[in-house]
Amino acid sequence: MSLNRLLGKRSKVLVNKKNIQPFQSFYSLSVQLNNGSFLSFDSLRGRKLLLVNTASDCGYTNQYSDLQKLYEKYDKLTVIAFPANDFQQQEKGSDEEIGNFCKINFGVTFPVALKSSAVKGNGQQKVFQWLTDKTKNGWNNKPPSWNFSKYLINEEGVLTNYFDPAISPLSEEVLKAIEE
Repeated sequence: MSLNRLLGKRSKVLVNKKNIQPFQSFYSLSVQLNNGSFLSFDSLRGRKLLLVNTASDCGYTNQYSDLQKLYEKYDKLTVIAFPANDFQQQEKGSDEEIGNFCKINFGVTFPVALKSSAVKGNGQQKVFQWLTDKTKNGWNNKPPSWNFSKYLINEEGVLTNYFDPAISPLSEEVLKAIEE
């Protein structure tokens, strides 16, 4: 992770500097969690959300630990993991296996979605369709560049930031964006 950051690989940060509003409400979306329940984003109005495509067998997998620390640190933040097998087959497990892996190895208590695809294409998860299509979110077309790409939604349902995988969840850039 540090080497990628030093070399400038997977270390892009995008910011919605003009506070461009989404064309489609983020709050119209929902996601099925790996415990079978559904989470309506409308129920999370007034909270910031950090949405992350994850994988259990990736060089960035230890970021689960930092994501958990963020989740515990900020009362106003909800972290949601979106397990995906999009990059070099690094998430082969079932939803139950992924949930157990996250809990046992990293103490994850934040919501984990059903395994799906985060990259553009026919099977792309609907939340990631919104995150990566500026005709929906207002400004961003950037798909995840690898596992552990991070998207920050503010309290009003506006996509404010994209962070590449090499950007640690506890980096100055992410902390500043959450605290704004």
